[in-house]
Amino acid sequence: MARVEAEIARLIREYQAKTGKFLTIGTVESATGGRIADRITNVPGSSDYFKGSIVAYNNEVKIALLGVRRATIKKYGAVSEQTAREMAQGGRKLLKVDICVSDTGIAGPSGGTPEKPVGLFYLSLAAEGKSLCQKHVLPGNREENKRDAADAALDMLKQYLTGLISK
Repeated sequence: MARVEAEIARLIREYQAKTGKFLTIGTVESATGGRIADRITNVPGSSDYFKGSIVAYNNEVKIALLGVRRATIKKYGAVSEQTAREMAQGGRKLLKVDICVSDTGIAGPSGGTPEKPVGLFYLSLAAEGKSLCQKHVLPGNREENKRDAADAALDMLKQYLTGLISK
């Protein structure tokens, strides 16, 4: 079975063949620490469509660089749907890409609360006129949670691209 990042590359090329437009992708990562970008760039030729990534681990970086509103983090927390959406939207503008994927989460083993347990991740995708978000509660250790969150983010991107092609 083809790895999801290879499927993403194939879908981007298929979209270009169908529409004449080459989609560009960027990532804004927090809890995954660059794993999503690493996986995308493991595909030969990814420089054709992948423009870059920002690892915004600290809240001040999310605010100053990505334009996440301080009020959003204060009201909802850094690990929230709202923050994930603002990260993806800010990253899309900053990186000047068609599609930006973001993540924020609690990888563990500490940092969780009853309301926001270890393993909680929010993944978002921003595209023109589109903002998607998924919530995941992953059961693994820190390493497994980071890996599984990156897998889920790549799968969300793959599903989005599949939907574009089937239109």
